[in-house]
Amino acid sequence: MEKLLSILTILIFSVGFTSGFIFINDFSKNYNREEINQNLSINFNFPTILLTNLKVILLMLAGAITFGLSTFINLIFNGFNVGILIGSTFLTNEPLKLITALILPHGIFEIPAMLISATAGFKIPYEVILYLLDKKEKPITEEDIKEFLKLALISIILIIIAAFVEVYLTPKIANYLLT
Repeated sequence: MEKLLSILTILIFSVGFTSGFIFINDFSKNYNREEINQNLSINFNFPTILLTNLKVILLMLAGAITFGLSTFINLIFNGFNVGILIGSTFLTNEPLKLITALILPHGIFEIPAMLISATAGFKIPYEVILYLLDKKEKPITEEDIKEFLKLALISIILIIIAAFVEVYLTPKIANYLLT
């Protein structure tokens, strides 16, 4: 069951990612690369980044009460944004260096946090569907709630770590690798 939800989550995120990646590369054909690079500003402010990322996690988790709709929309949207971010690095002379410097340090925590919270956001609707299909006796069991809360807690812890890394470590790593 967890595998199915995880695969669904990754698939939806991948659709958004691929769309963003294609979009930025098509978009860039009409614009000067310097213009695009100037518009990629990064604000390394811990409270702002943490709150922004917590909102994403909470919107993913809200799929438990929106029957997966908020999770689906946010997976597509965030996949699209990550696709644009990664795609825009390919408009430079050293894309792998930029990805390693600006995305990878905190992305190894942030993207899994997003995917785990999305899996949690799909969990409750999935359990309700199983109940409606007469595949289980109760729509939501205590075990389902515990699993949802465990995934939610893991994603929140990871997003806090990601925000810390993004603010305090990513700039130092980027500065080192890009200078």
